[in-house]
Amino acid sequence: MSHNHPARRASTQLVVVWALLSCGLLLAAAAKVDARPNVIIVLTDDQGYGELSCHGNPIIQTPNLDRLHAESVRFTDFHVSPTCAPTRCALMTGRHEFKSGVTHTIFERERMSLKATTLAQVLKSAGYTTGIFGKWHLGDEADRWPSRRGFDEMFKMPHGSFDFRLSIDPLSELLEEFEPPTLLIED
Repeated sequence: MSHNHPARRASTQLVVVWALLSCGLLLAAAAKVDARPNVIIVLTDDQGYGELSCHGNPIIQTPNLDRLHAESVRFTDFHVSPTCAPTRCALMTGRHEFKSGVTHTIFERERMSLKATTLAQVLKSAGYTTGIFGKWHLGDEADRWPSRRGFDEMFKMPHGSFDFRLSIDPLSELLEEFEPPTLLIED
């Protein structure tokens, strides 16, 4: 693959963004504890850029997201994958998703490598308290849960869809053995 190949360029850009973000977070951690910024990352599923009124949509009104947009720092050059799990993996690791083992959302191809370092782990090592609320879809086995990947708290949807489970790490061992009831549908 040549140095000018679009995939290599996008991967290099993602690594550079990750490095800059990491350096910025480490510098913030070195400053006074009270001076550290809050870091909140919002990643929506199946939402296009033009689906917010702050991006010019004349039909859909999104006043709360518009306010968040106006008050936030935005990264506007993030490259996504065709499906959600690879995009999440790239955001969580700062690496091309294939390097962390995620290639799709099905057939166990959404399992992020246990060797991958997550943004939550980096933030936690800098003294932050971390949490994830919503979709994870990077492995539903207990050893791949967010609570084992640097997150102090989690409220996640397993399998990338439904069946919310609340876990604050001391409870996670109990939840590992929890089996949801079987739903019987009668005609």
